[in-house]
Amino acid sequence: MTRLTFRRPDDWHVHFRDGPAMQAVVPHTARAFGRAIVMPNLTPPVTTTALAAAYRDRILAAVPAGVAFEPLMTAYLTDDSDGADIVAGHAAGVITAVKLYPAHATTNSHFGVTSMTKVAPVLAAMEKAGVPLLVHGEVTRADVDVFDREARFVEEVLPGVLKDFPGLKVVLEHVTTAEGVDIVRAHAGRMAGTITPQHLLYDRNELFRGGVRPHMYCLPILKRSTHKAALRKAAIAGDGLFFLGTDTAPHLRHLKEAACGCAGVFSAPTAIEAYLKVFEEEGALDRFETFASLAGPAFYGLAPNEERVTWEKKPRLVAEAVAVEGLGEIVTLFGGETVDWSSVA
Repeated sequence: MTRLTFRRPDDWHVHFRDGPAMQAVVPHTARAFGRAIVMPNLTPPVTTTALAAAYRDRILAAVPAGVAFEPLMTAYLTDDSDGADIVAGHAAGVITAVKLYPAHATTNSHFGVTSMTKVAPVLAAMEKAGVPLLVHGEVTRADVDVFDREARFVEEVLPGVLKDFPGLKVVLEHVTTAEGVDIVRAHAGRMAGTITPQHLLYDRNELFRGGVRPHMYCLPILKRSTHKAALRKAAIAGDGLFFLGTDTAPHLRHLKEAACGCAGVFSAPTAIEAYLKVFEEEGALDRFETFASLAGPAFYGLAPNEERVTWEKKPRLVAEAVAVEGLGEIVTLFGGETVDWSSVA
């Protein structure tokens, strides 16, 4: 297959940051996707309906003229979150979902949840109102190996949340392990999972190929090849339980290439190319539309995009980085390399 037409996809997990970085990265997501779930881990975080609405306005102002794109906003769950405000924001169409970061799990997560007991009233209100919970599924205790943090969360924390709030819809974000795949499958109907391009393409050896590769460092961290195989099987299954969520996470080059580099892979400019590469390698291009364009809207109760887009096997060279005015540049997934797929205008 050398040409593929499918409904315009959505990205169910993006980081836009703010300020000049946001101005630089929003156009890449907006041109490729119809909608995107926007993560709230700014500094300070987006914790209320008012903050989410203001952030949405800033994002829309960065969308190129003539491009139709809808940012779907999330609220950052903290120990002190106001459940009534979240429910009201959801009812008003401002807040699509709420994001759970365990404290100190990833970028700007020091505001995150320290105890599930503390947020139980908010989760109960969300359950009643039908507000989905998006979970960064890692435990953050110092005694847990970084490669085991997701599996331990799935074992120790997530079952309790699912049991205590049986009506709560949950997305396990950026699934990286076979254990994560299994728990989503075990709770099909009220759970789903997003999968990033880097976790489908690479295992943890990529972090050290020819030396330390800081632009492959992300959280959750890349795992063993056995987990990558489980993720690929889940992504191409066509059952709607897993869908596209890039977790595109822009950081300036000098903050990645540092003694204590930031976590995140900036994939927005080449995300579709990356996913198509995986689905082609797996002989599953006929199921790509389900993963990229249909499963996410179905889980969130939204109509799929009506617009169709076409991609073809046409190699092209990817620019190494995206410039951020006055600050530097952000290195891109596949930057400086040739990709096999190109969008047909």
